[in-house]
Amino acid sequence: MNYIADIGLEVHVELATNSKMFCSCAVVDPTATAPNTSVCPVCCGMPGVLPVINRNAVELAIKAGLALNCTIAETSIFARKNYFYPDLPKGYQISQYEYPLAYKGYMLIRTSAGERKIRVTRAHLEEDTGKLTHVNENGETYSLVDLNRAGVPLLEIVSEPDLHTVEEVKAYSHELRLLLRWLGVSSGDMEKGSMRFEANLSMRPEGCEELGTRVEVKNLNSFRAMEQAILYQMDVQRETLSSGGKVKQQTLGWNETTGKTVIQRSKEDANDYRYFPEPDLPPLVVDAAWLDSIKKNMPELPDIKRARYAQELGLLQEDIDRLVDDKNTCQFYEDCLAAAPRLSPKNIVNWMLTDLFAWLNLNGVALESVDPKSFVQLVELVDQGTINQSTGKEVLAEMLASGKSAEEIIDAKGLHQISDSNLITDLVQGVLQANPNEVQAYLSGKETLANWMFGQVMREAKGKANPQVVKAELQRQLDALK
Repeated sequence: MNYIADIGLEVHVELATNSKMFCSCAVVDPTATAPNTSVCPVCCGMPGVLPVINRNAVELAIKAGLALNCTIAETSIFARKNYFYPDLPKGYQISQYEYPLAYKGYMLIRTSAGERKIRVTRAHLEEDTGKLTHVNENGETYSLVDLNRAGVPLLEIVSEPDLHTVEEVKAYSHELRLLLRWLGVSSGDMEKGSMRFEANLSMRPEGCEELGTRVEVKNLNSFRAMEQAILYQMDVQRETLSSGGKVKQQTLGWNETTGKTVIQRSKEDANDYRYFPEPDLPPLVVDAAWLDSIKKNMPELPDIKRARYAQELGLLQEDIDRLVDDKNTCQFYEDCLAAAPRLSPKNIVNWMLTDLFAWLNLNGVALESVDPKSFVQLVELVDQGTINQSTGKEVLAEMLASGKSAEEIIDAKGLHQISDSNLITDLVQGVLQANPNEVQAYLSGKETLANWMFGQVMREAKGKANPQVVKAELQRQLDALK
């Protein structure tokens, strides 16, 4: 029997704020800051303290909600989510549940099967927990708690179980990360825990519409871990159902070493957390004026930009994906277009994604160090025939290394392209006269030697001859000898 997987993702995203969700403590890099140094009575959960909502966190969450085509609630309510764990200092987490900030949205994904709409149930604000480090040394086992992360603003984005394959899961998670980074909502740095996934997965027989019993796999902090955990659980559930067994509702963890999921506890439902409205916080009200001001400052989103690049600029999908995959790359391209409106958009992107990126990658230099205007000036000089493409690549490398302009390098080295027809006629004639054996072989049918002769002419011209003029003149003289 064939089985269908139904997968929903809960994505926890640390928002790119300077301070925490309910206090003024700084948000710090967990990999570079001493433990428990960015804490205060509020995020430590001391008695008698009062939380205050971080306005910037709310605005970033609204941006994400708008980009996910969600309805933004005029009034949302924070609640206490009660559970006990050593890295949760208050014994509860301030979160949203029944009345989230954003709800009923969707995101479009692209897979080999085409475009699909994935529904987003809600995107709600909450605070992060601290971090536990488990230590086992000298026969002694203990845990250390670091509360630097406690209280950091989180946005939890919950999808409907509309994902059915690992390919769709990857497409959704990658597009979501791109969207959040594009908006400046989050760094999306999974190595630092800025983006974490939890997968809810169930299996059902093909043809059956009723969803199966789900399990939740928590704290997946990389795309690879998420992919492997889902594939493993799909195999486990498929085997269980095929043998007549029943899947138990459980919360699982992922063991990277063994490549298996492990049981953490039986799965909680909402009533297990005893949600009730947070008494120390008023309802969060987003009025029309505030919402409109955020909408006006929204950038062009990746899916809109992709469509525009394809329809208006005629770019290839592969090139579009490489551009849009990084906002800085996209901005550089747009700056190039603005600086050289007469240049072909395809010509600019070809130079960018080949020669420019190759040099940057080889030399470990960031794109931000390149001046778009200087770059397109070089492309224009090639386009105008001032230098040929081969010389252009050499000039580009020297430009990037020295900081000099293309024109300075061309003038200093005398690299202007030779297009004089009389001079090129003489160069071609000289090469043919100097290589009678090769000419005879060409005339006898070895026509690939024309490429070798072309190379000899370009060498005589020190690479500065116009390739199109050389090819045409070479072919004319060879045809005359036949």
